[in-house]
Amino acid sequence: MPERTFEELAKAVDDAAAAVARLHGTPRQAADDLRTAIEAAHRAALVTIVRRLRADDAGRALLFELVDDPMVHLLFSLHGIIRPDPATAARAALEEIRPGLRGHGGDVELVRIEDGTAYVTLSGACNGCSMASVTMRTGVEQALRAVPSIHAVEVVPSPPAPAVIPLSAVRRREETPDELAGHGWVRALPAAQVRDGRVSALSLTRPDGRPAPVIVVRLGDALSAFDDECAHQSRPIGAALVDAEAGTLTCPWHGYCYDARTGECLSAPGTTLAQRPLRLIGGDVWVRVGT
Repeated sequence: MPERTFEELAKAVDDAAAAVARLHGTPRQAADDLRTAIEAAHRAALVTIVRRLRADDAGRALLFELVDDPMVHLLFSLHGIIRPDPATAARAALEEIRPGLRGHGGDVELVRIEDGTAYVTLSGACNGCSMASVTMRTGVEQALRAVPSIHAVEVVPSPPAPAVIPLSAVRRREETPDELAGHGWVRALPAAQVRDGRVSALSLTRPDGRPAPVIVVRLGDALSAFDDECAHQSRPIGAALVDAEAGTLTCPWHGYCYDARTGECLSAPGTTLAQRPLRLIGGDVWVRVGT
């Protein structure tokens, strides 16, 4: 059989999981039991392979090369052999306590992780109230300290909310396709083809003929476009893993995690993906790839 791509394999897994989710009663339980047994057998075999490779110098070097493969990285991550990056683990920990905070009119957001310290902002009833320190000690701090790489937690002031004028309130003449092209814009693809919570990797062409590989990410109604290269080693990130709830995308090569809306790197603060201006015109996504 022809070897399937990463995207094809991932879609096959998603489709199978969706099919199982539609089952009920005994068939659903049998499918879940089968999946659990297979995953346990696979994890045991993978752990044995990793231990044997790590015990040998040449094998350890080979193991590091294998982890760069997107499918191997995904498989190791699913079985807990590779730990998620600290930012992803921290956000997952905060999600566990978020319902309790919101129940008291408050909330918390992770700003960054630096040198083992997690910096967070408190909002709502938690922001500036007399019980903020108690909230930290009893909830947020305990949750974040459970993440192995986090050793301290600090609260930073919440930035003032900016005044935003909705684009719908701004009236301007719509530029024609020729005018857009003259300013470096290209029609990328129909917006309906950009799947929610997924990355669309595109090979566009700049006005001067040079290639312009970009990715388009959809999170709900929000669309963002970036150059198709990780800020770490400039490798393509078209196969990035998207966490729709956390609003992040993770590079399949070395696990660098980014804000899917802004491109800010959450694994290495101060680093960002190169973001491209994006417009929605007549149901199509337009991306500016030139000047």
